[in-house]
Order: sequence, then C-alpha cells, then structure tokens
Amino acid sequence: MAFQHTTGSQSSPGSGIFPVLVYVQGNEQRNIPLDHSPFAVGRKVDKDLVIADPRVSRDHALIVSENGKFSVVDQGSKHGTFVNGERVERRTLERNDRLEFGVRDVAYVIFNPQHATSNTAREFLSQISGMHISTETTDLEKLTLFLEAARKLNTIGVLDEILVTLLDATLKLTRAERGYVFMKTDEGALRLAAGRNSKGEPLLDDTTISHSILDEALKSNSEFVLTDTSQSLDLAGRQSIVAYDLRTVICIPLRKPQVQATRDAQAPPSDPSAEVMGALYVDSRFASRDISSVSNDILRAIATEAASLIENARLVQAEEAGRRYQQELSIAASIQQKLMAVTIPEVPFARLSGKNLSCKEIGGDFYDAVNTEDGLTVVLADVSGKGVSAALLASTLQGMIYSQIIARMPLVEIVAAVNRFFTHKHLGEKYATVIIARVSRDGELEYVNCGHIPPLLVCNNEVIRPTHGNLPVGLLRDATYESDRCSLHPGDRVVMVTDGVTEAENARGDFFENERLEAVAAKNGNLDDIFAAVADFCSGTPLSDDCTVVELVYTGQP
Repeated sequence: MAFQHTTGSQSSPGSGIFPVLVYVQGNEQRNIPLDHSPFAVGRKVDKDLVIADPRVSRDHALIVSENGKFSVVDQGSKHGTFVNGERVERRTLERNDRLEFGVRDVAYVIFNPQHATSNTAREFLSQISGMHISTETTDLEKLTLFLEAARKLNTIGVLDEILVTLLDATLKLTRAERGYVFMKTDEGALRLAAGRNSKGEPLLDDTTISHSILDEALKSNSEFVLTDTSQSLDLAGRQSIVAYDLRTVICIPLRKPQVQATRDAQAPPSDPSAEVMGALYVDSRFASRDISSVSNDILRAIATEAASLIENARLVQAEEAGRRYQQELSIAASIQQKLMAVTIPEVPFARLSGKNLSCKEIGGDFYDAVNTEDGLTVVLADVSGKGVSAALLASTLQGMIYSQIIARMPLVEIVAAVNRFFTHKHLGEKYATVIIARVSRDGELEYVNCGHIPPLLVCNNEVIRPTHGNLPVGLLRDATYESDRCSLHPGDRVVMVTDGVTEAENARGDFFENERLEAVAAKNGNLDDIFAAVADFCSGTPLSDDCTVVELVYTGQP
C-alpha cells in the first residue's frame, strides 16, 4: 500500500498547534497535522491523505472541523469507514480513536494520540547526536546530558524507542562500540530487547558478547566493570572476551524502582535487594579511556534512569492496552446488544415484557421471544461465568435456540441439542441454565427448566413455584430432559428471573432471595417493580451478576 501526504508540514503530536493524524503501516509511521478543513482521504492523487489501495474509494472520506470538534464523514465508500472497528457514516472523533478506510487490519490512522509517537524520540535523538562531547567534559556534564535525554524520553511512552534512544545516548556518553539492553521474561530468562553500535546501526545478534559477565552481574545483582582486559589476570572462562578481543566490558543490572510507604518516595535505586528487571551491557574492542573516566556513580545513574524509563514505558503501555481493551469491550457490548435485541412479537392472547441489566460491559444472560403457529415461545438463559467468554457462549446459545424454535422443534429436543453441542465442544466447566416456555392460544403452557430458578406462576395474587426441573445444559453428555405443562387463565402471569436477581446483595452481604421476589410478584408487581425492589434492597451496592426478568401475562383468546 502506498501513502502520500500532499499538503501541510509534519507536526509532532502534542504540539498544541494542530491535531495530528498518525498513519501506521507495519513499522512505518508518519504524522500529518490537521491544519485545514475539510481534510480529504481517498485513492485520488489530489487527496490530502492518498491511500493507493483498490479497496479505498477514490473519494473515500472527509475529516471536518465544526465548532472545535473534528468528525469523520464517509463519502459513500464501497468498503466503508471504520472508527475503533465500527463502520460509521459520520462520527465525532476523540483522542486516540483508530480510523480505517476500506482496508482493515493492514494500515490505520490514530487521531490526535494522547502520547507522543516514536518520531519525537527520533527527532530528539537527531538533536543530541550532533552534540560533541569533548575529552574535558566532566562527569557532571555527562550526567546532565544523559538526564536531559532521560527527562525528554520519559514522555514518549514507546518502549522500543526508549531502549534504542537510551543505547544511543549511552554509547555517546561512554564512547563505547556496542550497547545492548536485556530484559527478563516472565519465566526469568533473558531476552535481547535492543542492540546498537556506535554508528547507530541495529544489532540483532548477541552471540559475540561476554555472556559469562552478563550472567555473573545478574546473579550477583551488582555492577561489573572491566575497562582493560589486557591488564586483567582473571580471564578463565571468558571465552568471548578472548575470542573477540573485547578490551572493555561494562554490565549493569537494571533494578526495578521500589515505591516506599512514604508519599512520592522511592527506595534507593542502587539497593541490591531491588528486583532485577534486566541489564545494560556495553563493550568495545579497545581499552576506553572515556569509559574509565566515567565514574561508577555515573554508570549507576545511567542504569537507574534506564530502569525508571523502562518501567514508566511499561506502565504507559499497560495503560494504553487497558484503554484499548476497554474500547474493544465497548465495541463487543454494542455488538452483543444488537445481536440480543429482542423484538417482542405482538399476539392477541398474551403480553410479554423483559429487561436485562449486565454487571459488566457484556454478560452471559439473555432472553428471546418467538411467535410460531405453535404459540408464543419465551427463552431465558444464564451462561456460567461473566464477561467476554460468557457473552460469546450466550450469543451462540441464543442463535441455536432461536433457529430451532423457528423450525418448530419440540422444546425437549431443543435443550437436548444444546446440551450435545456444549458437551461435544469440551468447553471446560462452562454450562448454562435455561428455561424455555411456550404458551398456546388456548392458555396451555409447556415449559422445560434446565437448572434454572423455578418460574413464578402468579394466579389471583397467589404465587406458585413448580418443582419440575432438569440438569443445566453442558454438564452431562447423556442427560435426558423432560417438560411439564399447566393451564393458564386470563390474567395469570409467569415471571422468570436469573439468579442475579435473587442473589443480589446489600452492603451487609444479605441476598435478595426468593421470599422478597415472591412478595413483589404477589402484589402484582411488574418487572419494573421487581428491579425497583432490588435497587432499594441493594442501596447502591453494585450488582455482582447479570440480572434479567421476563414477565408473560396470558390475556386469553380475543
């Protein structure tokens, strides 16, 4: 895919002059200031942002500014304009929004990102690369140069760029030939995170370094400085030093900053008890007078700042990952809501209503209603667990049940098929409680309860809880299922809930329980009355599980 920027000059994010579009494709990244409106995107060469891909329309989209807000407007493109994964016709943009134009998951644009991009690091690096360090430069002046780099890079938030720029600054400070940063993995092994030589070229191979010194420095959690190996008598086992004629070797552990109990205080960064997160390694094939002139205190300061930069970058990345995860959850929640939106059919012999409250962005409860020649069928299900996995299974379960109801399958066969699906797929400990009820025109009610809370049959203000039940679906492959029947009279109500209602807790840890539910139902309370009673009982305590209530009123034949 080709990229062309035809107007305006580049600007770094956060400059405060114009908002910035950051174009990303693989390792390529470019900044484009939004310095005029409308800003055109498309395949035609006269566009402000030209994306030469056949899936991008010639006149694809516009980014327009109105009343201080920027919006993206699709221009009737064939393959669509997407914001954070959702296809849009028009959308007001927020910082860090991800835009895709026709081409998905190949290239994208970030609108006005919160954190500066790696280009800022490269620009700053180009500035310090031209600075000359004379032989008369003092340790304090060298440290000042490094700390200036550290402070500026501390705002970048791009870990790879921080490591590379750290190495460039360190090599310039020490005048060594090669520098490496190693990081510990979750398993405790070392991995090469970045490598650089004095010419600014990347180093991807660490086989020629002294791994024995690296291992010893990390094992002892102490600095290892060898500035002239020709004067050292302890080279036994240092094959790499001898084989590659390494005359200068420095290895400093990177210790994770430790936060103290007092506000804004940190443990001494040189504390040998601090956790080692990696190592900074520098070597040369000559005895370096410049390295030997750099005191141990300066080298420790370099390692301390490096560890602080890396830890801050990790925190920024974790924050960004969390933000993206929340963004994905929001998109998933929107999709789930659309998939599970219930269009309640109108029938002359019954009235149906339902309501769901999820304790998270997405949940495992759902209800549905389908009208066929056999009658009005209502299903209420609760998939075990919460969050994404429960929502995924709930969507699958809903689709299966809906298709079989439309096919007018017997209720018992529907739940048996669902059980076979769950157990055949080996979904671990995932299961679902399900209740399916079908009321016919003459008031005949057939229902099958698979481990669900027994429904409430409210007849003349009397609440009946039938004991009929089966195993939940997904627990036992060879489970058999049976249904039960009863006759409804005009005015009779069937109330079905998930256990998030009866197990709603207040601040003392008490459950709402069946007794309170039955008391509300006996007073002819509808689903709004039930939710109001739960909210009053909880008194602000957040829900710990999804809550769903479905109410079916049999009105009789017209």
